[in-house]
Amino acid sequence: MTAEESTDVVRISSPDDNVVPEASAGFVSTSGVEEIVERAMAYLEAGYAVHLAGPAGTGKTTLAFHIASKLGRPVTLIHGDDEFGSSDLVGKDSGYRKYRLVDNYIHSVVKTEEEMRSVWVDYRLTSACSAGHSLIYDEFNRSRPEANNALLSVLSEGILNLPKLGRSGEGYLAVHPNFRAIFTSNPEEYAGTHKTQDALMDRLITIQVGHYDEQTETEITMARSGASREDALRIVRIVRELRGSGVNNHRPTIRATIAIAKILARRNGRATIEDPMFMRVCRDVLSVNTAKVTRGGESVMSEMVEDAIRKHAGGVPLKRRAGRGEV
Repeated sequence: MTAEESTDVVRISSPDDNVVPEASAGFVSTSGVEEIVERAMAYLEAGYAVHLAGPAGTGKTTLAFHIASKLGRPVTLIHGDDEFGSSDLVGKDSGYRKYRLVDNYIHSVVKTEEEMRSVWVDYRLTSACSAGHSLIYDEFNRSRPEANNALLSVLSEGILNLPKLGRSGEGYLAVHPNFRAIFTSNPEEYAGTHKTQDALMDRLITIQVGHYDEQTETEITMARSGASREDALRIVRIVRELRGSGVNNHRPTIRATIAIAKILARRNGRATIEDPMFMRVCRDVLSVNTAKVTRGGESVMSEMVEDAIRKHAGGVPLKRRAGRGEV
């Protein structure tokens, strides 16, 4: 009776949950948007990773998918998470597989072979690097810096380090030449984010994405809500005026604009001070979105909203009326 034992590593890919992005019929492309897209494509085609940085509500993720659709490759999406470790990006051991063969072809001789294999499962970063997919790492600064260390060699040397596979001869993975990476982050956010290591930032080309111009925001609002151009423009102007209140204030965002316009369109309302529904929706959506400006210790947010509505949707602003001694 003879027996042979061996230990090896079996590497398997994670379930295929990639997507193939297509240009959305509702995506608004203006000269301002296309200028960003062209710059990003120039960097990606040259082999560099692109970082779209900007405050919440500026459409960074939508823009990232639009850019990725231009590359014509499947997209692997990762959302930054404080609980991530490197293994959550690269992969990790997932138990063992045991294989046993008993050979009794000659009845007087029994031959047994046993094989124990460690199972390694590739996760999304490894799968994207191996297959040459486009990686979108959304809000990557919500992951701890040490979790993103695996990206350093990927973006500079084109090699993914897989140290736990070293014993099987697969300790390094050459990154597919078609692999491209698009990162997004909100530098203004303070809750749940981490300062990114300089080594990673040095490997990215950062494009600052701010709020779009009035024309682009109006087009986006119309496309996403079904509102008329006149109503969309009035709502956009109200939101843009409130956005300029306070210090370093980026809210309300275009999400508020779309929400007001969509609700109004569903109710067949109009963006005018004569429409009570419009007034109520604006107060509900915008009152908590404006900067926390106070006067004498009292919040003036409601007054700011009322003034913006009256200025751009008809009527006389409250401040002007108060200046004439009116109530």
